[in-house]
Amino acid sequence: MDKDQLEQLNFLEQQLKWSKEQDHFFAVIEEKLWEMKKIAEYAEANNLSLQECEALNKQLSELKNEIRLLENKLHSGDFH
Repeated sequence: MDKDQLEQLNFLEQQLKWSKEQDHFFAVIEEKLWEMKKIAEYAEANNLSLQECEALNKQLSELKNEIRLLENKLHSGDFH
């Protein structure tokens, strides 16, 4: 391979790695969103006490913060 081909190959390998890392982050975010959905559906389907509602709201807030951190890492390109 000549120099241009090697540079192109290196660029494509980096792009593939970046895409795989992004895919992983999106998969983790999707898992957390599904967990949030399950919590919301559970809350809707059950007659919960105030204490139970507060506990579920705390879980939702924690998940929301985790998603926000992951999104920030995605936007910054910091996949580690």
